[in-house]
Amino acid sequence: MTLQLRVYVPPHPLIKHWLAVARDASTPSVLFRSAIAELGRWLTYEAAREWLPTFETTVQTPLAETGATLIDPEVPVAVVPILRAGLGLLEGAQGLLPLASIYHLGLVRDEATLEPLCYLNKLPEKFDPQTRVLITDPMLATGGSIMATMAELTHRGIDPTLVRIVSVIAAPQALQKLSAAYPGLIIYTACIDEGLNEQGFIIPGLGDAGDRIFGT
Repeated sequence: MTLQLRVYVPPHPLIKHWLAVARDASTPSVLFRSAIAELGRWLTYEAAREWLPTFETTVQTPLAETGATLIDPEVPVAVVPILRAGLGLLEGAQGLLPLASIYHLGLVRDEATLEPLCYLNKLPEKFDPQTRVLITDPMLATGGSIMATMAELTHRGIDPTLVRIVSVIAAPQALQKLSAAYPGLIIYTACIDEGLNEQGFIIPGLGDAGDRIFGT
């Protein structure tokens, strides 16, 4: 079976609503932060469908024994927020994945070259090969940061087919790079935008997500 990048844009009214709030330039930082957290929650909910490991068992109700499905706690789940903007999505994701380990990865874009520079890497030397990894990054723009993140993860033993990426907005340029390098990836985003401007920002986009989240 040939692997192919899959990008899901869930048609959920709550996702559409919070995306509209996040796009609005007049949205204050405190409400923008709430919008990103809510998008993290609902996009993670969609991403977890058919991704979280489960096992079949039985439980005893007050009246009878019945079959049941539970999430398997023995299979590791990790969330990797790409700092700093990925922290905005982490709040919503962590509420749905309370047992997940959180590994921070700090990347900053060189505005001259548009290439990512790593300033913090808290990833372990090796992951269990069955680890499910959820990456949170609000903006998939040039693709530099997410490509660097995937390189770090695969170097440490992560299977790209077990990775889910949650983003608010994705540009075709980033998706094309990911498709060529990691065709088994699955991405959940609120919208695929038109493209990038000369500065590498997504158009129409929502501005600098990190600055708007943290009010800087």
